[in-house]
Amino acid sequence: MHHDTSFSGRFRAMRVLSTLPGRRSRRTRIAAAAVIAVALGATAAPVDAHDGDHDHGTSESTTSATTACPPARAEALEKAGDNFAKGCLPGEDIARLDDSRAALEPGQTASSKNIELLANLPKQGAFDSESALNSDLAFKGDYAFAGNYNGFMVYDVSKAQKPKVVTQVVCPGSQNDVSVYRDLLVLSVDSSRNDDSCNSTAQPASEKSSWEGVRVFDISDPANPKYVSAVETACGSHTHTLAPTKDGKDLYVYVSSYSPNASFPDCQPPHDKISIVKVPVESPADASLVGTPVLFPEGGNPGANGSSTTSGCHDITAYPSKDIAAGACMGDGILMDISDRENPVVTEQVRDTTNFAFWHSATFNNAGTKVVFTDELGGGGSPTCNPTVGQDKGADGIYDIVDGQLQFKSYYKIPRTQSNTENCVAHNGSLIPVKGRDIMVQAWYQGGISVWDFTDSAHPEEIAWFDRGPLAADHLVVGGSWSAYYYNGHIFSNDIQKGFDVFDLRDPRTAKARSVDMDVFNPQSQPSYNG
Repeated sequence: MHHDTSFSGRFRAMRVLSTLPGRRSRRTRIAAAAVIAVALGATAAPVDAHDGDHDHGTSESTTSATTACPPARAEALEKAGDNFAKGCLPGEDIARLDDSRAALEPGQTASSKNIELLANLPKQGAFDSESALNSDLAFKGDYAFAGNYNGFMVYDVSKAQKPKVVTQVVCPGSQNDVSVYRDLLVLSVDSSRNDDSCNSTAQPASEKSSWEGVRVFDISDPANPKYVSAVETACGSHTHTLAPTKDGKDLYVYVSSYSPNASFPDCQPPHDKISIVKVPVESPADASLVGTPVLFPEGGNPGANGSSTTSGCHDITAYPSKDIAAGACMGDGILMDISDRENPVVTEQVRDTTNFAFWHSATFNNAGTKVVFTDELGGGGSPTCNPTVGQDKGADGIYDIVDGQLQFKSYYKIPRTQSNTENCVAHNGSLIPVKGRDIMVQAWYQGGISVWDFTDSAHPEEIAWFDRGPLAADHLVVGGSWSAYYYNGHIFSNDIQKGFDVFDLRDPRTAKARSVDMDVFNPQSQPSYNG
């Protein structure tokens, strides 16, 4: 795999859009590096074919690991929920991180010449705080639905260069990942609450009465979403995936959750399963739990060499028209046959105990012959985009599907060094619909967004990028792009702290994508672009 990591290579096509005077001193950089640690190790190919505790409480491993971070940083990551607390976990080796090539300061932005930030709508109202993290995105018609730990936003994107706020729905329950189908919107709640209402408050998961799961809204009027039902699921709903039946009568929701604890009545070990919620499209108030299939009857990855123990899944991506799904399940990557929506069957399982720490998400290519898995090293709360960590950790793993088997081909990671006060690792992305090519756009938290081509699975290549400088020069603030997706001619990004971004990508390799129009788009429920 080729990466141009030279200084001249990284900035050959860069333009600085805004700057502030001055540079951090070498002393400041060293001080920042000294207080941030990540796991390091060998960088070879696999040898085997948000999150963790959320509001459930603090696990034993997190408690013992917080000494690797200054108390203020450990507390901030713990409060952020999601998987961020793992940013304080010690690894096999602890080292200072080399961010000497980080180019941007707070207030600066830079990009390749073929991408432009058209618009930004800052967080507002009940979401205008550092702790109200923006999360996932979904799209329907002229509207974008943007999750936030305190609820969700609805934006009018009919004129992408001038997006407008339609409404803000306040309904706390991190991380509020969002999907839409026809007139329905589904939210994931992985935050232990005292009840299922939008007026609920946080409550320890050790309380039997605590609730977490999925909420369903009617969005037939996007300006006035109506809460219609809720379904409780074991260990909550960290993320979810829509798998509608082919006749469209029933919407199946595959619920991913993990990190069980013997002291949590509704989240008991070993939790080697997912939950399946059935939502009758014409009567969503009758949504119900219809199954909890065990995906890892033999227990999954026991954890080794920095790889995670499997105790549930983080994310599943379905390809409903092909009756397949790919699961990113902490320590394992899997393929599933979902032709029987209520009884998914694992058909392939792959493991990388050399470079992957936490299997986070998955994306098929349009042909359904490849899967890109992401590794969320450090839980999304660490600076892992630097020469110390290297190009094979906290990266994407590209796998070809050959005769039903996953075959590893290469890793992909952004080549730009980020500072030690920027959380940066592979995160959510989607395909750009270019016939005959495999191109995707992807969020990298404070590493910005990256557009890259993996048509040649063994030699992926970045073709466009956008990056903001750190939120702070002297300490790490969790931020950056949570999700970056292509929809009807533009790239949309939900930035954790900066708000809703719209980008224009002008590149001959992606020009044909502008003619592809979709009525609805959920990146975790992939459509077929070319039949």
